[in-house]
Amino acid sequence: MNARPQTPPLSPAPPSQGAALPDYLAPVFAQYPVPVASGEGVWLHTTDGRRILDMYGGHAVAALGYGHPVWTRALTEQARTLSFQTNAVPVDVRVRAAQRLIRFSGLDFNSVFFVNSGAEANENALKMAFRITGRSHIVAVEQSFHGRTAGAGAVTWGAAAKWYSFPRTPFDVSFLPRRDPAALSQQITDKTAAVIVEPVQGQAGAFDHGAPWLEALRQRCDQVGALLIFDEVQCGMGRVGAPFAAKLYGVQPDMITAAKALGAGFPCSALLMSPGVSSAVTLDSLGTTFGGGPMACAVIEAVIEAIESENLLERVRTMGSLIRSRCIIGPVTSHQGAGLLVGLRTARPAREIHAALLDRGILAGTAADPNIVRLLPPFVLEAAHVELLRDALLDIGT
Repeated sequence: MNARPQTPPLSPAPPSQGAALPDYLAPVFAQYPVPVASGEGVWLHTTDGRRILDMYGGHAVAALGYGHPVWTRALTEQARTLSFQTNAVPVDVRVRAAQRLIRFSGLDFNSVFFVNSGAEANENALKMAFRITGRSHIVAVEQSFHGRTAGAGAVTWGAAAKWYSFPRTPFDVSFLPRRDPAALSQQITDKTAAVIVEPVQGQAGAFDHGAPWLEALRQRCDQVGALLIFDEVQCGMGRVGAPFAAKLYGVQPDMITAAKALGAGFPCSALLMSPGVSSAVTLDSLGTTFGGGPMACAVIEAVIEAIESENLLERVRTMGSLIRSRCIIGPVTSHQGAGLLVGLRTARPAREIHAALLDRGILAGTAADPNIVRLLPPFVLEAAHVELLRDALLDIGT
């Protein structure tokens, strides 16, 4: 009689006593030595007992810090009431969030499409530009970052050489040099569907394009019939001290994409559209499963409520100015950016300053520019926290 074949185990054998369990996470993220257990306000608490001042905010996401009562209450109450429902049925909180976001922007928009991430918002903005113009060329800007999906990655500077991985881009792309007025007429033509730009570039190191160049972009787009998309995923929702950088600089784009601080920790994003763009939206022209979910919309309402009721835009402007006046010291030689999207230029490689700050209990960020330490702290930052940063930079020295 043949022996019965062995049934393979349903799960890996347990590790030997004392061996660490594998975490099974794809190894795609370099990680700082900060094993976070919890957060409160602007502080992170680690599993090994440290308290870290968070001047990075999880890539600009944690706009309200950690444990903010308005945010926490809104999410908890909405989860108890209605955690999810499809866009195929009307939900009041979705309408309220759209109305609140349009009012908060202070710009000429009349329609919001809620989705899930900055990349997805950018994909849909590009899609609307192609639909409206019938053209196939997009202009982006050198050093840009717009996301890791097919369309958003195609307009991200350097993606093809680093991580793009798709066999080809889905449309024609060219990249403008930053702040170069002469290049506008050369690259933005009657074949261009849209120009997509971060008014203040985040990953590039808080690089502020400034009002004159953004105004020139607007004028050139109008001349050739191209649409202007402001990617405000990182610089929007109050981070520059105004609702959006478009409002700060007085330049009206055709579309704005928002994420990160929009949910302050809950994944959500939005595409804001001007009347000229929204008139081209038809049933089924855009779609999403999770975008505009009740919990996301409750959080969006709560974020705007906290920003407005606690006068956090003024706080952002004040704390941003304080960092610039107090922290150009030690290894820091100058600054760039706007509001609480700050790039500190360092005399030594930024990675060295980043590590030295972390040794002193402050988590900052770096950037594509090797001499920029990037700061993206919560909007609830206080003057005492800025002084801690100043003291740490003084201690690091030149």
